Amino acid sequence: MSDLERRLARLEALESIRDLDARYCRALDDGAWDTLVSLFTDDGEFVGLSRARGHTELRAFFAGLADAGLTAFWHHVTNLEITLHGPDSARARSFLWQPCVQDGVPHIAAGRYTDTLRRIGGEWRYVSKQVSFDYFVPLGDGWDHGRFTVASAAATYPGRRSA
Repeated sequence: MSDLERRLARLEALESIRDLDARYCRALDDGAWDTLVSLFTDDGEFVGLSRARGHTELRAFFAGLADAGLTAFWHHVTNLEITLHGPDSARARSFLWQPCVQDGVPHIAAGRYTDTLRRIGGEWRYVSKQVSFDYFVPLGDGWDHGRFTVASAAATYPGRRSA
């Protein structure tokens, strides 16, 4: 493989991973659960408000968010940092900003995603997608006054104790 071919393959991998994140956000926000879980490997996991592994658990977790009071959300992901570990393995970190509605109350949340990815059959998939929140608070309270008012979000933040 020539240098130009390697560079092109690298750029295509980076863009495909960026596209995977965009599709994840859209499927999650639209409630397209089958599409959402198809973005994970068969044994893929989500770690955050809870832990779900495999397509059956992932679908049940994401589809059950409304039952837990999280009835609307809009995921905005930016500042994607991707590290390729060969042609079929990668790690990524990104910033999450998420307005949402929890128990009928507008909230604002922000944090980080940390992803482990693998290319299977030419398509990138999540092996693990982990979210940790910097804050998850009622919008009226302001983000700087009530950090970690949602205990499950606080527990996902490394180095912090639950509220």
